[in-house]
Amino acid sequence: MQDSHGRIIDYLRVSLTDRCNLRCIYCMPEEGVPKKCHEEILRFEEVLKIINAHASLGIKKVRFTGGEPLILKGVDNLIYNTSKIPSIEDISITTNGILLYDMADDLKKAGLKRVNISLDTLKEDKYRQITRGGDIKKVLSAIEKCMSLGLLPVKLNVVAIKGVNDDETADFIRLTREMPISVRFIELMPIGEGAKLYEEGALGSEEIIESFPGLIPLEDLSGTAKLFKLENAKGTVGFISPLSCKFCNSCNKIRLTASGTIKPCLHSEDEIDIKSYVNDEALLTSVIRDAILSKPQEHHMETEHISRSQKMMYQIGG
Repeated sequence: MQDSHGRIIDYLRVSLTDRCNLRCIYCMPEEGVPKKCHEEILRFEEVLKIINAHASLGIKKVRFTGGEPLILKGVDNLIYNTSKIPSIEDISITTNGILLYDMADDLKKAGLKRVNISLDTLKEDKYRQITRGGDIKKVLSAIEKCMSLGLLPVKLNVVAIKGVNDDETADFIRLTREMPISVRFIELMPIGEGAKLYEEGALGSEEIIESFPGLIPLEDLSGTAKLFKLENAKGTVGFISPLSCKFCNSCNKIRLTASGTIKPCLHSEDEIDIKSYVNDEALLTSVIRDAILSKPQEHHMETEHISRSQKMMYQIGG
C-alpha cells in the first residue's frame, strides 16, 4: 500500500520484547529495564493477527527485533506461522547473536531467510565493555554457523562511535574480502541512551568511506544502505546514514512495538495503540491503514539533533 507521500510500504519491523541479555552502552541502561506484566506485551497469537492484517495491506517483508528476540520461547514457531502467510516473501531477524548458535538450525527450518547480527567490535575485551559483559566468542561462532546454513548474506550491524570503535572500521571492511557477509556501519543516533554519547561520539559515514580507499560503490535502490565492495571481495560494505544522508523519501517501513503500538516513523512521537483491535480483523486492518497513511514525510534530526520519539531504542526495535 502507498502512504500519503506516495511511498510503497511493504516492510514491517516487529519488536517482540524490550528486554535484552546485554546492556549495550548506546541502547540499554546499565541497570536494565523495568519488567512489564504479561498483559502489557503482545502475545505471539496477537502478533500473528497483526502481521496478517499488515499482509492484507501489502506488507511482504517482516523482521523480528527486540530488545533481543531470541530470549523468548517459541520464536521459531512464530517464524514458522509467519512463513505460512501467503504474501509474506521474506522473514529476517535482528539479534545480538549470543543465543543464535544453538537456535540457528531450528530458525532456518522454521522459515528464517536472513539474520542481522549486532557486532560493534572485533576485540574480546572491548566487546565486554560495550555490551557490559557479553562474550564475543558466542557471536563469532553464530556467524560461522549462519554462513554454513546458508543464511546469506549474514549482515553485521556496526554502530560507529568516535572514541569507541572508530579504530576498527578498516578491520570490519577487510572481513568482507573472504567472507560472504555484509558489514553495515550505522550512524549513532541521538535517541535514548545514544543521545548521551552523540555529541562526542557521532561519526558520519563519509568519514569512514574517505578513510578507506578502494571501496567501489554499488548500484542498489532496494534498501536504506549505501553499498560498496572491495575488488573481488565476497561480501559488501554498507552505510546507513539517517542523519548525514537521510533516506526518508524511500522509507518503506512501519513498526510494531512489543506493547502493541504502531510507530509510522522511528523518530516520530506519534504512536497508534492497536492492541484493543486485535480481535476485530476489519477494524484492526482499518486502523493500520490509517497508521500507514499518517506516516510523516521525514524526520528532523539533522536540524534538531534529537529524536522526537517518546520511546527508547530498545522499545522500538530500530
